[in-house]
Amino acid sequence: MVTAEIQPPLSRRRLLGLTVAALLAALVILFGAILPAEYHLDPLGLGRLTGTERLWAPPEETVAAKPSSDPEPAVRNYATTFRSDEIIVPLQAGGDPSRNDEIEYKVHLKKGGTYIYSWAVIGESGPTDVYVEYHGHTLASRETMKVAYYKKGFAQNDNGTFTAPFDGIHGWFFQNQSLKPLRIKLRLAGFYDLVPPGEAGNEGELVAKRLE
Repeated sequence: MVTAEIQPPLSRRRLLGLTVAALLAALVILFGAILPAEYHLDPLGLGRLTGTERLWAPPEETVAAKPSSDPEPAVRNYATTFRSDEIIVPLQAGGDPSRNDEIEYKVHLKKGGTYIYSWAVIGESGPTDVYVEYHGHTLASRETMKVAYYKKGFAQNDNGTFTAPFDGIHGWFFQNQSLKPLRIKLRLAGFYDLVPPGEAGNEGELVAKRLE
C-alpha cells in the first residue's frame, strides 16, 4: 500500500511572500498592458517600453466627408501641379508721377483652382499706408468681362485661402499712399499658373521666386 506524501502547510511568511509576488505581477500587467492598451494611459512608461500602447485605438464614428448642404466636393483634383512662389512687390512713394506707387499682380486659375496666400508689408507701415483691392476677372476679349471683387480696403497684411469662382486671373492691386517707398512680400502655394511678365495681370513685370 502506497502512502501519499503529506506536504507541510505553508508558513505564514511564505504565504505572505507569494501573495505580495502575485500582487506585484498583477500591477505589472495592469500598468504595463491593460492601461496602455485599453485606455491609452501609461503612468509608468511601461506601455511605451513594451509597445503595448500602440495597441490602443480610440472609438470610431463614421461621418459624412462634408455637410450635405455644401455643394463643393471635399476632395478636388487639379490638372495643374502644385507650386509655391514668393513675389516682392515694390511700390514707390504715393503720388509718384510715373504711377509706380501702384501695381497689380495676379495669377491664372481655372474654376475651382485653389491657393493659400500670405502677404505683408516689409518693415514698418501705418494702417492706411497701403490700399488693396483683391479681385479677379476673365480674359475673353470678345465677351463681357466677368469681374469679382473679394476684398477692398486698407491693410498691412493678409492671410487666407482662395478658390476661383471662374476661369481667369485673380490677385491683388496694391497702392502706396504713404510718403515713402514700400515693399510687399507675397507668398502663394497651390494650383495656379504664373502670368508672364508684361501680360495682363502682371504689367509690372514682377518675377516670382519658385519655392517648390
